[in-house]
Amino acid sequence: MEIILIIYLVVSIALIGIILLQQGKGAEMGASFGAGGANTVFGAAGSGNVLTKTTTILAILFFAIALGISYMNSTGDEAKDAVLDTAPVVEEQTAEKSIESQLPVEQGGIESEVAPMAEKKTESVSESEAVEKLEAEAKKLSEDTTKAAEETKEEVKDKEDGNN
Repeated sequence: MEIILIIYLVVSIALIGIILLQQGKGAEMGASFGAGGANTVFGAAGSGNVLTKTTTILAILFFAIALGISYMNSTGDEAKDAVLDTAPVVEEQTAEKSIESQLPVEQGGIESEVAPMAEKKTESVSESEAVEKLEAEAKKLSEDTTKAAEETKEEVKDKEDGNN
């Protein structure tokens, strides 16, 4: 990644330099009448073509590298998120160990307040257990909804029979 950033910096500095070397639009009129244009290394019209092509190539490289860097940064976030998801578990375990190691045995007051916090375990549920719980809740809700619908039908039927 650092090499790509260095290349990006070199391309951007070269692009700035090439742009500054080019003559403005107003200078073309004087060069067409021979006002010093023939003294250039590439001739009167040759320098414009070389500088223009070089500018185009550097600009394409500049944008391509910029897009590549942004893509690498966006895909790197997923790996960072995966690491960050496991970080709280490691921090909790480290915190528990450090609290337990710092507690003096003879100080019952501090130990009685802090020890229960250190011993508290986070409740972890496996994915299959979570799915089973959700399925059980869904089944219960379905049964409750069916029962409520039947009761409502009976009430409506009783009201209709009472009105007739």
